[in-house]
Amino acid sequence: MTLGLKDSKATAGDHFKVTGGNPLFGEFVVQGAKNAVLKQMAATILASGEHHLFNVPKILDVEIMAELLESMGLTCQFEEDHHVVITTPAPDDIRPFADYELVEKIRASVTVLGPLLARLKAATMSLPGGDDFGHRPIDIHLNALKSLGATFTTSHGYIEGKASRLDGTTIVLDFPSHTATDNIMMAAVLANGTTTIHNAAREPEVIDLGSMLNSMGAAITGLGSSILRIEGVPILKPANYRIIPDRIDAATAIAAVIMNKGNVFIRHGVIRHMDMLLRKLAGIGVNIHPDNNGFTVWVNKRIDAAQIATLPYPGIATDYLPLLVAAMSTANGESIVTENLFEGRFKYVDELRRLGATMAIHGHHVVIKGVENLQGAPVKATDIRAGAALLVAATSADGESKVLGTTHIQRGYEDFVTRFGDLGAKIELVSNENSC
Repeated sequence: MTLGLKDSKATAGDHFKVTGGNPLFGEFVVQGAKNAVLKQMAATILASGEHHLFNVPKILDVEIMAELLESMGLTCQFEEDHHVVITTPAPDDIRPFADYELVEKIRASVTVLGPLLARLKAATMSLPGGDDFGHRPIDIHLNALKSLGATFTTSHGYIEGKASRLDGTTIVLDFPSHTATDNIMMAAVLANGTTTIHNAAREPEVIDLGSMLNSMGAAITGLGSSILRIEGVPILKPANYRIIPDRIDAATAIAAVIMNKGNVFIRHGVIRHMDMLLRKLAGIGVNIHPDNNGFTVWVNKRIDAAQIATLPYPGIATDYLPLLVAAMSTANGESIVTENLFEGRFKYVDELRRLGATMAIHGHHVVIKGVENLQGAPVKATDIRAGAALLVAATSADGESKVLGTTHIQRGYEDFVTRFGDLGAKIELVSNENSC
């Protein structure tokens, strides 16, 4: 499957040229949720037949996950209107091997482990890659799958898992890991007996995966709570499912409105998925008005400084953090932003400083002294959300900015240039062959 996007071989000269200083007006249509769809694509391993997924974003990570599934023997076809058809063959025709070249590109690749062990009783994969913002071991995944009956060996950079059978059990997670909860659910739906997950993740994307699995014939209860109960079933049917909107995509548009001022309708934005964030923003000067099938964001002055800390859902998501740090860089007063979930997720701070932001890192905290205006400069994205934050900041900076690391943005955002350009932002994707 191909979406016609640049791949990871994009050259160092590729960049976004951004001319800042334009207020934003109009309608922003939120894409399908990246952090849901990749796991839902992995879940198609669980049932033979033709799966239909709707509202699938045209992003590079979806293309990489499709390539991974196709390397295992599945077929993926992107139809019109964000519709993906995935055809899963009989178990004997599925290759339970996840190649290094694909696995190292995205963290979500680890979620093929659960479906492969449940359906084929075997899985071999390279250690997963993805964004580089701290140590994120997969021990929590392996330990949970071991408790279901799987065994693992490691050799030459690959993990080999086997399970003659999986049996339901009680699993207590050390922390509410999103991807670990996803992996356990997908393994447990075909296990013998009942599996109970304590301290399960509660994110909307976890609920969406569980809802899709239930639509395929699974029996999962407790979605949205910290305790999930999964009754194993012998067989599942193919999925026919619409992916929820992407709350991080919506938050990116909100951050752009905060930094540039304006009035934008966030179509398909789901307030209940972003409740804690929106409450915090409303308290510092962001006007948010619910509307039919979305909400309107209106900002006409500098927002106030704030203290913000990330926490597992329903707290403020770690993926929001770079966007919030960027937004606070032009707030009135001194803000303190705290990262409680991942170490090493402040690599973009030096890049924001290049744009004129005044901020300093103190352990898990960033202290930000808001400035009235940022200044255009060359900067480089280090991961998906950091890249989006730098683009958003550049749209508000005086003069012209050059944002390198285009592949990071393409991994998580569909057509960033057009969707934000339609609101009034001046962003151009410049390829190396067109550079002077």
